[in-house]
Amino acid sequence: MRIVVKVGTSTLTHATGKLNIRRVELLCKVMSDLKNAGHELILVSSGAIAMGVGKMNLTRKPDDVPTKQALAAVGQCELMYVYDKLFSEYHHTVAQLLLTGSDVEDSQRHMNFQNTLFRLLQLGALPIVNENDTVATAEIAVGDNDTLGAIVAVNVRAELLVLMSDIEGLYTADPRKDPSAELIPEVRELTPELLALAGDAGSELGTGGMVTKLRAAGMCMEAGCDMIITNGVRPEDLYRIAEGEAVGTRFVGNKEARCNR
Repeated sequence: MRIVVKVGTSTLTHATGKLNIRRVELLCKVMSDLKNAGHELILVSSGAIAMGVGKMNLTRKPDDVPTKQALAAVGQCELMYVYDKLFSEYHHTVAQLLLTGSDVEDSQRHMNFQNTLFRLLQLGALPIVNENDTVATAEIAVGDNDTLGAIVAVNVRAELLVLMSDIEGLYTADPRKDPSAELIPEVRELTPELLALAGDAGSELGTGGMVTKLRAAGMCMEAGCDMIITNGVRPEDLYRIAEGEAVGTRFVGNKEARCNR
């Protein structure tokens, strides 16, 4: 199975912005094991700015764009160093791809990005994709890595996109505010009622929220790719997901679109 795994900032770091070593080590171990089992994996990783915050010993994520971009430059180096080190322990080679909206919208650059991803998979590498926050501005930014994860999943014709976040899945209400909220295990259609369940951005160090996740779900479903939202505190759940078990909320892709891909 070809699986795109997107990990959010809240999965990779502590609230301080420092790396959550235990969780990241487990994530790399599980993904390496799934590759050993024959699955093709692509990692879409947030966390560059947050790790830059931690590396530079700042107390909070900045508001101004130049500082965010500077911290992304610092944090992206740290992030790839960690991934290279951990995946190498399990004899897997990683490759870094940094994208902006222009790389997706421009037809030639889009084709180059797509061809590179396919070739990396053929070579047995594990592509790690992030938005190029050091140069992305409002005009050329993808905006969030949930959307980027969906773009990658659609372009590599993945069977599944897994969004590992700070919430178990889509609920009937905000579980942080309503204790009676219930997890929705499966979604086959994004109705106006479901879209209305989306709140605003989640954790302080990230940029995403349920709005971006439902947007990503719509992109995947239309292209025939399933998508799962699950809590990133348990990277080992990727085993259960790969085996077809019910985890989090599964958005079921359009079967006709899947057959035509």
